[in-house]
Order: sequence, then C-alpha cells, then structure tokens
Amino acid sequence: MSAPNASGWKPGTPVEGHNAMSGPDTATGNRALMLEEPLLFEIGHIETTGVDFDFAGKLDLAGVEQPQPPSPAPSSRLGGFERTEPIGLPGLSEPETVRHYTRLSRQNYAIDLGLFPLGSCTMKHNPRLNEKIARMPGFADVHPLQPVDTVRGALEVINELAFWLIHLTGMHGVAMSPKAGAHGELCGILCIRAALEARGDAREVILVPESAHGTNPATAAFAGYKVEDIPATPEGRVDLEALKARLGPDVAGVMITNPNTCGLFERDMKAISDAVHEAGGFVYCDGANFNAIVGKVRPGDLGVDAMHINLHKTFSTPHGGGGPGSGPVVLSEALSPFGPLPYTARTGDGVVHLVEEEDAESFAKEHFGGPLQHFGRMTAFHGQMGMFTRALSYILSHGADGLKQVAEDAVLNANYVLRSLDGVLDAPFGPSGPCMHEALFSDKGFADGLSTLDLAKALIDEGYHPMTMYFPLVVHGAMLVEPTETESKAALDQFIVALRSVAERAKAGDESLRTAPHYAPRRRLDETLAARRPMLAWNDPDLA
Repeated sequence: MSAPNASGWKPGTPVEGHNAMSGPDTATGNRALMLEEPLLFEIGHIETTGVDFDFAGKLDLAGVEQPQPPSPAPSSRLGGFERTEPIGLPGLSEPETVRHYTRLSRQNYAIDLGLFPLGSCTMKHNPRLNEKIARMPGFADVHPLQPVDTVRGALEVINELAFWLIHLTGMHGVAMSPKAGAHGELCGILCIRAALEARGDAREVILVPESAHGTNPATAAFAGYKVEDIPATPEGRVDLEALKARLGPDVAGVMITNPNTCGLFERDMKAISDAVHEAGGFVYCDGANFNAIVGKVRPGDLGVDAMHINLHKTFSTPHGGGGPGSGPVVLSEALSPFGPLPYTARTGDGVVHLVEEEDAESFAKEHFGGPLQHFGRMTAFHGQMGMFTRALSYILSHGADGLKQVAEDAVLNANYVLRSLDGVLDAPFGPSGPCMHEALFSDKGFADGLSTLDLAKALIDEGYHPMTMYFPLVVHGAMLVEPTETESKAALDQFIVALRSVAERAKAGDESLRTAPHYAPRRRLDETLAARRPMLAWNDPDLA
C-alpha cells in the first residue's frame, strides 16, 4: 500500500512541515520494524474465507476423488436463528489474522515496554510468579456453576485473601464479590444505606471533598443520594471546619479519598471520622490509592467504615484495557452485617463454606448467633478467581516487611520525581509536605498558547505514555504522575530527563509542541470531533 489507509497517517508517509522522520519513502509504507497495518477490511475480502469445508467426496493419496456413502444432512442447532444475510466480515487465513492483531498490539504502549506514569492508576510491573499461580489448573479453569464441593480450594483462596485484607486494613469484615473500584464504591454506599434503613434513618446527602476521585460523587448519585462538595484547603487537603459545619441529620456520610488525588495524605482523617460518626453518619474511604500506605496505615484505625481495595492496582493484577478487575470492600463492625451475598465463612470444623441466599439466614443464626441484614448481592457470582489468586500470591510472597516496603518505595519514587522537577514544572502542593504515591504538577509558566495537552503529546515522542491530565480539577492544567514502587532509579532518571526536556520546551514556546506527536504511528486527533462524532464502524468506500 503506497497511499495512507482509511485509518490515518502511516509511518512511511511524510507530512510536510510536521513529520521529522528522514529517509526515502518505502513501497510498503513500513519503516524497518515499525510496521504499518491496514484495517481488517483492507486486508481480506468478504468473498473469501480462511476455513476449509469438507467436500461431498474425498480424495485419495493419488488425487482421485473416491465415492463416499451418503450421509444425512447436518442438522442445525440454532433453533431458527440461522443467519439469513452475509455477515459482511472479511475472510483471512490464520497467519494473516495472527499478524494483523500482533502488528496492532505493537502500536500499543505497555508496562512491559516502559514506565507508565498514569497518576491514581498504579500501573506497575506484575510479577510473573503471580501470573503462573493464576494459571494453575483448578484456578484457571474453575467454573462458577461447579458444585461447591468441587471448588473447596478456590473457596480457601478467597477466604485466606479475605483474612489478609481485613488484617491489613484493621477492619471487621469484607465483601469479596465487587468486580472493580466503582463497583466496590457502590457496594460500600449500599451497605451504608442498608444500615441507615435498619435504624429507620432516612438521610439523603453524601458529602464529597474536592480532592476525591471522580467516581465518588457519581456513585453516591447512582445510589440515590444528593451530593454536596466540601472544599479543599490551600494546601490541598479536606477543609475540616467546612466539613464539620455542613454535618447534620440529613448527612448519610462522607466519601473521602486517602491518600487524596492531590497526592497528599489526609492528616485530619481521624478527626473527620470522629465528626461524621458523632453526627450519625458513616465514612467511606476510596482505597484506590492504598498502594501508598499498605503495611504502613490501617484505615480501620482512622475510623473508616467502608473502603474498596483495587486488587488490580495494589496487589498485582494486570490493569487497564477494560479489565478484569476486582474491588473487595472492607467493612467496619457497624457495617459488616449489611455486606452483600455471597460470602465465605470458616466454621468450627475448619471447612470454608460459600453462603448464598438459600442458607444465609440459618447459617448466620447457627454460627453467628443471629441474622445478618445483607442488602442483597452485587453480582451473579463471587468474583474474579484470577484476581484473587494473584493478590494472595503477591501478599504471601512479599510478607509484612515486603508490603511495607511497597508503600515506602512508592512514596520515595514519587517524591524523587517531584523534587527532580523543581524549577521546571510548577507543583502547586509541593510546599504541603512530602507527597505520597503521586506527584501533581500544573501548566503554570507555559508559553502562551501551549497547554498540558501539548506537553503530553510531546511526551509520546519521547517514548512514554502521557501522565493523567487535567485531573484533579482543583489544579489548572493538572499533570498527575505516579511512578509506583516497581521503577528503578535509572528508569526514573530517564523519564525525568524526558519530562524536563518537554517542559522546558513548553516554557520556551516551542511551536513544534502544537503538532506533536511526530513519531507515533498516528498523528494527533481532533479530540473534540473524536469525542462527539467518533467513527466506530467501517464503511465500504465503494458503497459510500
């Protein structure tokens, strides 16, 4: 293919005044191992197929067709749902299919290629030992509809992991079934709602600080609560006095992120919890940033009533790409009775049971002395088995000292990045003390017309996925960098050099930033059109 394909710019197609790649064009559009990949529809044809079908007759080794005994026509198992029109998909051979998706994958950035500086996302290396454990027979192939007696080992893993999550957080119980962070948030808020309803308390407001994760107010609203903001102090933490002033009989609770999205630990967390409890409410803590405090701080000691833990961030599970995820919710003694089904429980005989609706009441009465007031269930089955095995492997292989070091190294790396960019990038909360897991910068000092987006696009040319941009909203042109604990000093130094270089160009008014990236497989999109009028389906140009 010598012309750009329908999906955009190709590596071998120079763009006048913008493409800095030197050298002559190539006939294929490829640049050595930087391979151009057309759309699926541009490779194959609808009239072809990569699958062989049996002929009515068979050929012998000499190539002569031999007569075959008649056989009944194959019966359809589709029950009248057979396709009546062509599917419209191109046919490819197996090698063509494999190469297509492999070439596309090489245009993605991955944690196995380099540092992933996304703030509040904990994109870190996942030890291959944990991947190996997750793929062991009995874990990898377990099915949610198997008889319980055939999955006792899986239940042991879930229960053992639950024990460690409770131990690490200083909480009373845990719901293991939520599938991810926002799912866990909803679980915690539903527990709070159930506890309030049990005492006949119809509260309708959830308070959410400005420095909380963006999913927090969305979750509270989804659960039927009115959401009100609590301002931040100039140093980037919750305004305790403003919070206290708003507390009242209509406040069901507060959703707080700690460490918060400004990268700071909420030093007044215990005072916040005490004030909320005194007013009759509950405290939900967003545990997405638990990576910064695991083994160092127990949220239960700070008065937290519910907190989700992203296993796919803190405890070594592949993260991103839409899943899979897992977001267990640890609960205080006040909320534990209201946790969802199913749950695991070990009885006096040492057996771990999976407690479901049909036996929840009798089981609770026999083993816990009274009924539990669970609000229902969060999902059809228990959760992501692969996430549980990876997380338990991570915890057991690190041990208490190793988990403590995880937090310490994550904080050390973030502060190293923060202080290494002094005088180059503005850090609005730099004077607020050491940051935790992530460093927050702003676009203050950039030349007129240049923005955070321009810096991020130029960072792609340097070989890095951009950091989180324009969040949290309390900082103009925010850039949130989380190096995690798994990056070496050498890796951080290389990233810092790249970020310093791009930041200095932004401050100097380098106009080439406006058209970055220049070396990526695709050019910069019109992001407004891409968001408002995305092209999600291929249209045959011959029919257009």
